[in-house]
Amino acid sequence: MGERSEPLGDRRALRDPEVVESATRRRFSAGYKLRILKLADSCTEPGSLGVLLRREGLYASNLTTWRRQRDEGTLEALSPKKRGPKTVEHNPLAAENEQLKRKNERLSKRIRQAELIIDVQKKVSQMLGITLESPKNEGTA
Repeated sequence: MGERSEPLGDRRALRDPEVVESATRRRFSAGYKLRILKLADSCTEPGSLGVLLRREGLYASNLTTWRRQRDEGTLEALSPKKRGPKTVEHNPLAAENEQLKRKNERLSKRIRQAELIIDVQKKVSQMLGITLESPKNEGTA
């Protein structure tokens, strides 16, 4: 009982006590993807595609995705996407547009007030029996 083919000390020496940092996601360049697709398309013998995938450490799903992207003609889709919030281009006319919208709202409000004042003046003149002269148009003589 308890006989072992190797001593306990040797087994402990084989283990690596170092803790690996968190894994990083692999990123593949567009050139690499195109090169692998060319190699995969040239594999004609049975099992040669599997050998290629094992040698490169890839999955068949990688090839499927990359082929679809290549067939769609989206070469930029073959390059890795930048993660995080997208940058918005600053439009120089946006500030002026907002300023003009505020000015338009302010003037519209003043026009509504002026129309209300004119309506009240008409009603007061009707109540008092004062006839108002209609404005003369410059175009009609």
